[in-house]
Amino acid sequence: MNDTPGWASPGSAPSDGQNDQGVPRPASPGDANGAAPQWSKDQPPAGQWQPPTAPVNGTPPAPTPARADSGWGGRAPQGPWGQQHSQWGPLPAAKPGVIPLRPLTLGDILDGSVATLRRYWQTVLAVSVTVAVLMQVAEILAQRYLVPAPPEINPDASPAEALSQSVDALQSSLIGMGPAYVIMVAATLVSAALLTVVISRAVLGRPVTLGTAWQEARPRLLQLLGLTLLVPLMAAGIMFVGLLPGLLLGGSGGAGLAFLGGSCAFVAVVWLTIRFSLASPALMLERQGVVKALRRSAKLVQGSWWRIFGINILTQLLVFLFSMLIAIPFAFLAMAVAGNGLNDILDGSIPETSWTYLIIMGIGGVITSAITYPISAGVTVLLYIDQRIRREALDLELARAAGLPGYGG
Repeated sequence: MNDTPGWASPGSAPSDGQNDQGVPRPASPGDANGAAPQWSKDQPPAGQWQPPTAPVNGTPPAPTPARADSGWGGRAPQGPWGQQHSQWGPLPAAKPGVIPLRPLTLGDILDGSVATLRRYWQTVLAVSVTVAVLMQVAEILAQRYLVPAPPEINPDASPAEALSQSVDALQSSLIGMGPAYVIMVAATLVSAALLTVVISRAVLGRPVTLGTAWQEARPRLLQLLGLTLLVPLMAAGIMFVGLLPGLLLGGSGGAGLAFLGGSCAFVAVVWLTIRFSLASPALMLERQGVVKALRRSAKLVQGSWWRIFGINILTQLLVFLFSMLIAIPFAFLAMAVAGNGLNDILDGSIPETSWTYLIIMGIGGVITSAITYPISAGVTVLLYIDQRIRREALDLELARAAGLPGYGG
């Protein structure tokens, strides 16, 4: 691994007698040929713990003096950075950046995401605020000029007619929001790429500017776009296949079959989404292709699906709650200022096409997105790093890249 955020994919395992840099391992203590010493059960090696001897005439034996370098009563041994071992625990993990270099807990992952936002706030907010502003402007313009006004539902219409009118209104709204969706996908894509680079540098404790992040991320944008579009298309294809038999059958039996097929397809989509959830950081940081990144994600997630699923669900729940804390006050403010005050709030009427309402809601959306985007991106990237630490000892490579003493060049 080098000191750039473009981490290389893991290679083959070290050969026997050599470490991961190809340097022969030092011989074990023993004879001149490096053979391990032969210890008998009655004569343990020097410095090793010995069982207490039986008391003679009821007098307990004198305590053995502790070794000067023992961690069990003498001076605690020095660690590679001048730190001392605890008498009852190992040396704390090194932390050159926003996370400790060891298998991460949920608290480490969330804390690392927040620490990245706090420590590199200038670069992170420059990315997230710009992306959020572009998305909100596109959404406001689309709602103002492209989305048609919702049709009035005839109260005397039958349930089937009311459902048909609602479907037509939803279809018109989706078509009108099409250009805004394109801009949102592009902005989210650039945001994810840039934030991945920033977080990868934050793990090493190194600053990164917006220009540097753009230079690192730009060559991977087209492949990241392909990956971003491929996974939703796969999910849509699975849902279509699950619903198709019931739709073709029709009637009450078809409705039941469509529900069953849709439920099975939904479970498959959730499974597939988590299985490929680490493909984006694998593509960016290992410089993998789209297919190889998907395979890499599947390999890293294997055996840890439920853990990654739980962390993603909890993260989305926290993001949703935070978004509601920001959106609800802005929604009340927008309806109070743009409408008829509390009367609109109590009646439930929303001035959807009012400029004042859209601008106030857009400001709330910018604030929410500027904070939640880095957190979500941080959780994904740190989950990827955590899986590689657990499976491939990436913490050693990160320590070398960070230039920590005792880990080699």
